[in-house]
Amino acid sequence: MKYCPFCRSDLESRPVDGVVRLACSSVQCQFVSWNNPIPVVAGLVRNEASTSGENATWPEGMFSMITGFLEQGESPESAILRETEEELGLKGSACKFIGHYPHPRFNQLIIAYAVEAHGQVKLNDEIAEVRRVSPEQLATYDFGRLGLIRTIVSHWLESA
Repeated sequence: MKYCPFCRSDLESRPVDGVVRLACSSVQCQFVSWNNPIPVVAGLVRNEASTSGENATWPEGMFSMITGFLEQGESPESAILRETEEELGLKGSACKFIGHYPHPRFNQLIIAYAVEAHGQVKLNDEIAEVRRVSPEQLATYDFGRLGLIRTIVSHWLESA
């Protein structure tokens, strides 16, 4: 952002509450960009076995949990059930909270769930491929560069 969304003045970096933030340069305007994290849901989807997806835009062989942004007015639980159906074609019957995790690199707060789902996998255009992983395999599954996913899965395995 370069300009104030309220008065269109230039934004400038300056300390606000002890943190350097973008703020309006106009003395008449009080706008501050707080840069709050974006809520994102993640689902460890179980449909006979855990299902991990490869995003169509990612490098080949890179698998993760199903993820998506919360939409306005949507609860995290309904968001992960919606994402499960949109991305995998599976109907979620239950979801259990695993935890919430900061993802500073993308300024996101990941809200993770274990999702029980049923049906036949029908991928949308976001997912290139899925892999079925047994609970035994999940404990040592290589998520590669996705260290946060390894942390989430480890927390789920500890509580299961």
